[in-house]
Amino acid sequence: MRDYYEILGVNKGSSDDEIKKAYRKIAIKYHPDKNPDNKSAEEKFKEAAEAYSVLSDTNKRQRYDQFGHAGVNGAGGGQGFSNMDVNDIFSAFGDIFGDSDNIFGSMFGNQRGSRKRKGGSDLKISIPLSLEQMYKGGSKTVKIKRLERIPGESPKQCSSCGGSGQLKRVSQSFLGQVVNIVECNNCNGQGMIGGREKKSTEVTFDIPQGVSSEHYQVVQSMGNQGFNESDDGNLIVYFQEKEHPLFLRDGSDIYLSISIGYHQAVLGDKVKIPTINGEVNLTIPKGIKSGQVVRVKGKGMPDPRRRINGDQFVKINIITSDNKSKDFILLMEKMKEILGEDINCSKFE
Repeated sequence: MRDYYEILGVNKGSSDDEIKKAYRKIAIKYHPDKNPDNKSAEEKFKEAAEAYSVLSDTNKRQRYDQFGHAGVNGAGGGQGFSNMDVNDIFSAFGDIFGDSDNIFGSMFGNQRGSRKRKGGSDLKISIPLSLEQMYKGGSKTVKIKRLERIPGESPKQCSSCGGSGQLKRVSQSFLGQVVNIVECNNCNGQGMIGGREKKSTEVTFDIPQGVSSEHYQVVQSMGNQGFNESDDGNLIVYFQEKEHPLFLRDGSDIYLSISIGYHQAVLGDKVKIPTINGEVNLTIPKGIKSGQVVRVKGKGMPDPRRRINGDQFVKINIITSDNKSKDFILLMEKMKEILGEDINCSKFE
């Protein structure tokens, strides 16, 4: 069996929050609804859940650290997630993805079983969003193509499969007669044909504040329409974050680099800097070093799970002037006289 820490991509010294964040990232990546009919992804999803079930429990983690897998197998130990239904995993770890009224609630749990609907399959789209759009959230209207019911026209039972959606194929082998059940290719496994046509339509939905490329949202009953309203599929919207010319994002935190003059670094200063939500004043401490990072609290992205904002981190770069004027050179020589020529060496980072 694989090491649980290796599965989640963390080390033995990782905190509970780091383990939880690592599991959530893997669970989103290999979520069965994001990887339909992908057995490999489903196994990785279950594998990550098993690892998290042990490493998130203080007692189990201690036993695992001391005795390995033998310490958590048997009574009160490992869960045997490879044989567990994914719906049970959602029930066990639903708190990882948030309450049902926020984005993570809408992403997980609401679309389970949607692929079993009669005719109403899910549709998936990706929409590119700027960092500013992800910050503000709000309403979004998109045009999609989907199957819609034709008013006044009823679907008919498929003549090939008799409405079952499946066909039996019999073949001979050295073991004898083998019966395979396959999807009917005349009705694509729906059991019914007709009564629907592909049309373009506009769909409007709300984008929660603080979404990222890791998130997707389920818009209920806005996918392909089924033969009945109760069978309508969902529209699954994936968010793609556009590259920003100034900011880098890490979760709910924002990173920015600015350059200041040497005199500002020595004397300190107050400067205006951009944030994702307008300009703010930043205090430059006296004697700040090049490469030092200053935190601006609460000026990052909204966190849809905790409903608070992250922070903005500002890296300070000190500009070295190429001024060759006589006055400037005299000033530098005076500084050299005062400060001396000592050089301090340190490890490269």
